Amino acid sequence: MTTRLGLGLPQMRQYDIGKDVPDVARAAERMGYESLWVFERALFPEPATQGLYGVEGLPWPDTYRSVAEPLVTLALAAAVTERARLGTSVLVAPLHVPFQLAKSLASLDAASGGRVVAGFGTGWSHDEYAAASVRPFAERGAALDELIGVCRAVWGPDPVVYDGEVTKIASAVVGPKPARPIPILLAAGGSGRARCRLVDHADGWLPTGMGAETVARQWRELRELAAERGRTEPIRTVLRVNTRYSAKNYEGSDRRPFQGGVDQIVEDLAAHAEIGLDEILVDVQSTVRDAEELKDVAALVHEKARAAGV
Repeated sequence: MTTRLGLGLPQMRQYDIGKDVPDVARAAERMGYESLWVFERALFPEPATQGLYGVEGLPWPDTYRSVAEPLVTLALAAAVTERARLGTSVLVAPLHVPFQLAKSLASLDAASGGRVVAGFGTGWSHDEYAAASVRPFAERGAALDELIGVCRAVWGPDPVVYDGEVTKIASAVVGPKPARPIPILLAAGGSGRARCRLVDHADGWLPTGMGAETVARQWRELRELAAERGRTEPIRTVLRVNTRYSAKNYEGSDRRPFQGGVDQIVEDLAAHAEIGLDEILVDVQSTVRDAEELKDVAALVHEKARAAGV
């Protein structure tokens, strides 16, 4: 069985969002991509007070200066597609009011015929927290816990009742309901608490393509933890691959995973597919010029990946 393939939608500053998102979404579905994905970047601090991913001295990429709002982007894609699932990898949970986000995701799922996949994380940018978060950075885990609880309640049967730190629902009818239970996937990092949250309360895992050996080890450890905690339901997996595409193959022994030409990207996809994950999300938008090149590269990646048995 081949690994399912998804594609990241164009959200960055080089794209015309209103034109390019529907265009790429339609094209990706025709190519055979089974899912379409968005990520979240709320702002670009200038000057940066914190390095990318919280790593001191690591600069933010210039493409982050303008990133379209993820659910608006998915709504544009939903309107012009019929089959592709619509996923977030990831929404930074504490930047959202839990009730409003739960209702927005339910509405999108109802409108799209049950195609939404909700991927959540806690984020790392102190500047984004200062601008938009509903709880302090130190409470990011608790904020994610509450968001998951609110989503489960709002998406479930009426009357909805929830009593949390931020969200208080005494008893209410909340609609529309999702077309089916929306799966919740988490981008759990290395902390034990984050992994336990995923095993105990989520439907799946959103790893990042950092090298096949690393992802394989993380996946093995997560399954071992699930067995220890008595989880019997399978853990759904969607690997996010952030490519650094080049028109020519990258030369040098220090090439990072998913960096280089299409053949090199597909080679890395094949190595990661052997881990046995359910799906791989390929995001090529950051290092291509425009939507036309994005579609060209995406088509080649899909064609060659399928030829390689991915």
